[in-house]
Amino acid sequence: MPQSFLTSPSISHILRLPSMARMPPPLAVACTALLLLLFVSVSPCRAASGGGPSAVLLPVSKDDATQQYVTMFRQRTPQAPLKAVLDLAGATLWVDCEAGYVSSSYARVPCGSKQCRLAKTNACTTSCDGAPSPACLNDTCGGFPENTVTHVSTSGNVITDVLSLPTTFRSAPGPLATAPAFLFTCGATFLTEGLAAGATGMVSLSRARFAFPTQLAATFRFSRKFALCLPPAAAAGVVIFGDAPYVFQPGVDLSKSLIYTPLLVNPVSTGGVSTKGDKSTEYFVGLTRIKVNGRAVPLNTTLLAINKKGVGGTKLSTVTPYTVLETSIHKAVTDAFAAETSMIPRVPAVAPFKLCYDGSKVAGTRVGPAVPTVELVFQSEATSWVVFGANSMVATKGGALCLGVVDGGVAPETSVVIGGHMMEDNLLEFDLVGSRLGFSSSLLFRQTTCNNFRLG
Repeated sequence: MPQSFLTSPSISHILRLPSMARMPPPLAVACTALLLLLFVSVSPCRAASGGGPSAVLLPVSKDDATQQYVTMFRQRTPQAPLKAVLDLAGATLWVDCEAGYVSSSYARVPCGSKQCRLAKTNACTTSCDGAPSPACLNDTCGGFPENTVTHVSTSGNVITDVLSLPTTFRSAPGPLATAPAFLFTCGATFLTEGLAAGATGMVSLSRARFAFPTQLAATFRFSRKFALCLPPAAAAGVVIFGDAPYVFQPGVDLSKSLIYTPLLVNPVSTGGVSTKGDKSTEYFVGLTRIKVNGRAVPLNTTLLAINKKGVGGTKLSTVTPYTVLETSIHKAVTDAFAAETSMIPRVPAVAPFKLCYDGSKVAGTRVGPAVPTVELVFQSEATSWVVFGANSMVATKGGALCLGVVDGGVAPETSVVIGGHMMEDNLLEFDLVGSRLGFSSSLLFRQTTCNNFRLG
């Protein structure tokens, strides 16, 4: 592998750079039949200014082995299908540029260029002694791709290449909408360790300038917002960028019925690599209380606020499988839930959960197991995210049914992390212009699922 040299002032976090001897064989790109079915045709929906699409999409599926949410898109010339893990954090899309990156359309982002300045990496690859390739370029903007699952970061070139996404969500395949120079960061093969099988990178959905939402909005000139609908295993979900109606079969339109709460900005970066003064690009919300079965849970509410050091508060994470609560919050919630479910037979805890029941003794409903609701209350009672059994409970091996919250310790960086399971079959709209989060609560209550979204 060629040796490159990268300069970067004022980096405040330590990069973990495993030796070449530790790098595993290249991971193969897996193109699952489910995701291929979701690569669909150019949309007949309303065009944005300039004749481009009014919305583009990413199909989503859940990897059962890792509990990660994966997507598929096309990149490069000639175009190749790539599988990547979805992440509400991160600075840019990153992909493995070491293992078989072949393209005639990639281009470097020069050091000192406008794009490099906007990326705010403060890094530059000054020289590389190997043959020119995406992973070996001179005078090229440098980035710091991070695997947010394993919390390993490295350095890599910031480059552009062709990227194509579907504009409809249905079974009929067809042409795609293309971004001719989509900026991303080159990762190393070892950085894919811990990702779902076949995944060769991570798609950033964060607030960052060159994450998918803002970069796609600038490319196609549609609204800077996206909607996320995560599926459970063996089902299909979607990420919708831009302006599209939120219509689900059979005739459920959620476009004007979402409940909104402000998105907050953590004044301190929560990324693995940052410079002093950077703000977090993750999505925080102002959780004020938690209710179980309609009763408020006594909490230390100071933990729900973000302090000047960036500690505390509530964020959403697609790479965190289950909702994580600071120790005192976790105890208060599980104690309250146990008190409301004293009539259901308990069974021994199944890690990582602490409160488990005999699943055979719990009835089923349209919205999952018949258990008390958990409510996440934001700025007022009118902005409560009601969590039903399908999103609060987790079925484990052996028939146990567990409350799906995990103890995050006594001093976590973030007090409450809303994980993927709690978001499944809920529609979440991230409005970056209005800085607000829209949520539907469970789609199951409306007799539909993320799998039933349709566009085009």
